[in-house]
Amino acid sequence: MRNKGCGYGMAVTASHNPASYNGIKVFTEGGRDAAAEITDSLQQEINALTDADVRSVPTHEVRTHRLVTVQTSMNWYIDAILDQLDVDTIRHQHLRIVLDPMFGVSQTCLQTILMTARCDVEVIHSRHDALFGGRMPSPQMETLHELRRAVLEQGADIGMATDGDADRLGIFDDRGNYLSANQLMVLLYEYLLTGKGWSGDVVRNLATTHLLDRVAAAHGQQCHEVPVGFKHISAKMTETGAVIGGESSGGLTVRGHIAGKDGVYAGSLLVEMLAHSGRKLSELWDEVVERYGRLEMVETAWEFTPARRAELMATLFDRRELPGFDVEVEHTSYLDGVKVFLADGGWLVARFSGTEPVLRIFAERETEEQARATVDRMVEFQGLVD
Repeated sequence: MRNKGCGYGMAVTASHNPASYNGIKVFTEGGRDAAAEITDSLQQEINALTDADVRSVPTHEVRTHRLVTVQTSMNWYIDAILDQLDVDTIRHQHLRIVLDPMFGVSQTCLQTILMTARCDVEVIHSRHDALFGGRMPSPQMETLHELRRAVLEQGADIGMATDGDADRLGIFDDRGNYLSANQLMVLLYEYLLTGKGWSGDVVRNLATTHLLDRVAAAHGQQCHEVPVGFKHISAKMTETGAVIGGESSGGLTVRGHIAGKDGVYAGSLLVEMLAHSGRKLSELWDEVVERYGRLEMVETAWEFTPARRAELMATLFDRRELPGFDVEVEHTSYLDGVKVFLADGGWLVARFSGTEPVLRIFAERETEEQARATVDRMVEFQGLVD
């Protein structure tokens, strides 16, 4: 969009969901996710259409139709990323990388970028498949067993996976440890500030790690919290000039690149960070923990009937009833769902998903056991288990 000077763009994709979730993503100038007022307006117009209003073009005529221009070259996109990377530093580290596109679209671009930087790249699940090999194309630990095995068998420096439309990233380090999106955000923010010498704030949604707050404070910067939805991250980054913004579900963006999620660029920048350090990825994370401490997040999702949803809405948001916790509640926020801030720095979020019929409950505490116990208190209080 930026290269072509387009005001809008659309992608037909299921993203990190099953193929049956296929839908349309709308983007505005700069690659930013369209704001709700734009998508709501489009939805209203679409809902008002009748069969007679819809015109189509035969498949064999599409390429020659006067309203259609076919763009197949990816060179401008690849070059835009290479221009922002320290390619020379990467070249001299001879990194060994295993790449898993998860049957999606990232291989052509990401493999080309990494091989241009003289990385040794092994690709698995490279075949394009609209059904994603019958699996969920979400780069999470549970879906990436083959990638982890390949990293360990080949002694790779890093294992890298992208979701179906390549806007989310999943990573395994040299020890075969899965690094969550929260950890990647912290590592990249620290690298941008210390390794590249940038200065600026960070933006996260309300269900993303507060370790980012600690990194920002240590460098005299600020961490801005926004509702779930990448459009909020993009808008706050534009407002504040933040250097990086992202979410625990796996999407992030960096100042100077597009204003939307891009797993290809994020993965490339992570490789630059690794090469610049001359260290193992596992060692870099150990250093982060030593410097800023450790926070662990637990996330659960609960399905419900329409009647049960109404009950949960009444309890959580009309009456604003909450359980007791093992530490004092500092304050609560209803910016997006409900977020409970605990006196020891931990937190809990309960919110209805905007894409699936589930109630998501997140908690972050110093240990996984504490985080899970915090989630369990909310689950039991709401009667979500028998």
